[in-house]
Amino acid sequence: MEVFYYLVFGGLAAVVAGLELGKSGKDRVTTSQAFNSFKNNYVLVYSLMMSGDWLQGPYVYYLYSQYGFDKGDIGRLFIAGFGSSMLFGTIVGSLADKQGRKRACITYCISYILSCITKHSPEYKILMIGRVLGGIATSLLFSAFESWLVAEHNKRSFDPQWLSITFSKAIFIGNGLIAIISGLLANLLADNLGFGPVAPFDAAACFLAIGMAIIMSSWSENYGDPSESKDLMSQFKVAAIAIASDEKIALLGAIQSLFEGSMYTFVFLWTPALSPNEEDIPHGFIFATFMLSSMLGSSIASRLLARKLKVEGYMQIVFTISAFTLLLPVVTNFLVPASSVKGGSMSFGGTLQLLGFCTFESCVGIFWPSIMKMRSQYIPEEARSTIMNFFRVPLNLFVCVVLYNVNAFPITVMFGMCSIFLFIAAILQRRLMVVSDLHKLSTKAQEMIDEDEPLNP
Repeated sequence: MEVFYYLVFGGLAAVVAGLELGKSGKDRVTTSQAFNSFKNNYVLVYSLMMSGDWLQGPYVYYLYSQYGFDKGDIGRLFIAGFGSSMLFGTIVGSLADKQGRKRACITYCISYILSCITKHSPEYKILMIGRVLGGIATSLLFSAFESWLVAEHNKRSFDPQWLSITFSKAIFIGNGLIAIISGLLANLLADNLGFGPVAPFDAAACFLAIGMAIIMSSWSENYGDPSESKDLMSQFKVAAIAIASDEKIALLGAIQSLFEGSMYTFVFLWTPALSPNEEDIPHGFIFATFMLSSMLGSSIASRLLARKLKVEGYMQIVFTISAFTLLLPVVTNFLVPASSVKGGSMSFGGTLQLLGFCTFESCVGIFWPSIMKMRSQYIPEEARSTIMNFFRVPLNLFVCVVLYNVNAFPITVMFGMCSIFLFIAAILQRRLMVVSDLHKLSTKAQEMIDEDEPLNP
C-alpha cells in the first residue's frame, strides 16, 4: 500500500510541474520591477506565516490523542479555537482596520507563537488557552494580511489586474509548496528523528518569529478608516450596513462560510475517515499529498485568472465538484465492505476516499485565489478586515456545532451535510454572477444616460 501513496504523490507532482512549465504567453502577465519586488516580499512573508500554520496541521489531532484525550475532548479543543475566532475575530478585524494592518500581522505572530508554546503541556486547561490564542491568530491570518496587501497594492498605484498574480503566487507557494515542505518536515521531526509530535510546533514558532522580523523591518503601515471619531461599534455598524445593503457582499459572505465551514470540518474528519479501524497511515505524507493537490488547484486558478475568465462562472463548477468529492465517503460506506481488522494498511474504500479528498484539495487550491479576487472587487476598503471577519462568524459557528456533535453522528452524516452545503454554495455563486452582471449593466446604462444629458437639455 505504501507504493500507492508514492504513485499518487508522484502523479500529482508531474501534473503540477507540467502545468507550471507549460505556461504560454496567454498565461503570463507583463509587470514592473517595482511590483515584482513588492510581490516577492509579500509572498516571502506569507509563506513564513503559512509555514507556522501548516507545520501544526498534521499533528494537532495526533498530539491531543497522545496526551490521552478522546474524540469528544479533542472536539471541544477544536471548538475553543473556532469559538474564539468567532467571538474575537470581528473585534481584532476592526482593530486592524483602525489601529493598522501591520500591527495586526505582528499580533498574529505573537499569538500563534504563544499558542505553539502551550502544546508542551498535557494539561487540558493550558491546551484550551492555546486553542483560544490560535483562534484569534487564525482570524488575523485570513483577514489582516490580505487587507494589508490590497491597500498597499492600491496605495502604490499598481495595475488592479496584477493583484491576482500576487494572490495566485501566494497560494501556490504559501498554501501549496510550503505546506508540502511543512508536512514532510513535520513528519521528519516527529517520526523519523523521533522528537515527538510537539516538535513541529516548536519549528512553527521559529518560522513565525522570522516572519515577524521581516514585517517589522520592511512593511509600512496602512489602515481602513483610521479616523478618531469612529469607535469599535461604529465600525461594526459600517460593516453590517455594507453587508445588508449590498446583496453581492452578503452572497460572497455566505459562499465563503459554506465552503470554508465544509473545509475545516474536513480537516477534522479526514484522519478518522481514512483510518476507521486504526489503520497505520502516514499522516505527514498524506497531508503533503493534499497540499500538492492544492498546488495543482492554484496553478489552474492562475491560468484562469490570467486569461481573465469570469471567476463567478467557473467557481460554480468548482463548488459542484467539491460537493461530489465529500459525498464519496457516504457512497463508499454503502458500496464498499468495511474491514473488521484492527490496524494494518489502508482499506480499498480508504484509497477511493483518498483520491476524492485529493480532488477536493485541488478545488480548495482554486478557491483561495478566486475568493480573494472576488473580495478585492466587492468589499469596500474602509472596513475590509471587519467585513472579512464578519464572514467568519457563521463559518466558525457552523464548525463549532459540527464539532460539538462529533460523537452524536456518524462521519458519513457529517460528510453528507458538508456536501449539501457545497451544493448550496454553487447555487449562491450562480446568483452572485447574475446580480453582478445586472449591476454592471445598470451602471453602464447610467453612464450612457449621464453622457447624453448634456446633449439633451
